[in-house]
Amino acid sequence: MDDLAGSSGSFMRNTATSASAESSSSSLSIFSNYPLISALVAFAIAQSIKFFTSWYKESRWDLKRLVGSGGMPSSHAATVTALSTAIGFHDGLGGSPFAIALVLACVVMYDAFGVRLHAGRQAEVLNQIVYELPAEHPLAESRPLRELLGHTPTQVIAGGLLGLGTAAIGHWIVGSSGQA
Repeated sequence: MDDLAGSSGSFMRNTATSASAESSSSSLSIFSNYPLISALVAFAIAQSIKFFTSWYKESRWDLKRLVGSGGMPSSHAATVTALSTAIGFHDGLGGSPFAIALVLACVVMYDAFGVRLHAGRQAEVLNQIVYELPAEHPLAESRPLRELLGHTPTQVIAGGLLGLGTAAIGHWIVGSSGQA
């Protein structure tokens, strides 16, 4: 009976050590997760483009453009397109991960140029109405609504192309480094 207890204790220590090693390697594997990195890089590129185009158009730096929504190109579209494309390259087009990512991308892009675009246009109208109110009206001093919420179809397509390109370049880099 002591042998059994001793061997099960040894088994538990080995299992714990193995689980700890797997946990350590899996936490480091996030840095080599090609779909995740592709999505984050596409987001960063899209936001950087918005930041610099804002500076070019307005001749001033607007740090809000680094994290804000709306504008050219759509960072939402770039992110989800890069994610779904990278998953397609990495896991194939026939699996559930690609199907989930593709549906997510379609929903996000539809929302970007549908619902959010129209919400932004409604915010413009409401801000104009509030601006024209007499000074004594209770809403006259209300804070303006954000108008730059959604994207035009062109901005969404540009973001999608950026995401596609980012994932393709990432696939080429990952593929060429794996052959060396």
